[in-house]
Amino acid sequence: MAQRGSYAKGVARREEILESALEVIGRDGYQNASLKQIAHMVGVTPAALLHYFGSKEELFTEVLRKRDEHDGMDPRLADLADPREGLIDVIRHNAEVPGLVELFSRLAVDAVDPEHPAHSYFLERSERLRSAVAAGLHRDSTREPALDPDTMARVLQAVADGLQLQWMIDPTVDMADIVERLIDALAPRRD
Repeated sequence: MAQRGSYAKGVARREEILESALEVIGRDGYQNASLKQIAHMVGVTPAALLHYFGSKEELFTEVLRKRDEHDGMDPRLADLADPREGLIDVIRHNAEVPGLVELFSRLAVDAVDPEHPAHSYFLERSERLRSAVAAGLHRDSTREPALDPDTMARVLQAVADGLQLQWMIDPTVDMADIVERLIDALAPRRD
């Protein structure tokens, strides 16, 4: 019985760490978020953080998973008559959380290595995003896409990811507007 209580406390502590890390990164940005700062917020040592996550990369990967859980990435894109609406909503939301966008972009580059803790996260997340956008394009009879839905979904993902990098360098870049115009150009409304 005591083991179950210890396990539950461990799960609760892990969740507390993730919530605190989300807050610190969202507020201060990836570059300014240290293990020490996150640990202090939770009331543990940096070594205790690594007890729960193994490495800073694993912690930050789980922070992205938690962000997806909070933001409800999939529900925004699922079952929409117009997939443009869901994708643009996600992009607009990302502009409100620059620290998390920076974390996402930096980990995405590192996750190219199949041994990186975030590698499977990015593969799975990318597939979910593309599948949701492609399914929306399949369902949307009001548009006439120039590309098949799967290719279009991949192009939109590539553009959105690239625009995030441009936006981090120049915050005046209107990511949502550019993607909206691209969708309208590649999948215009039927007359």
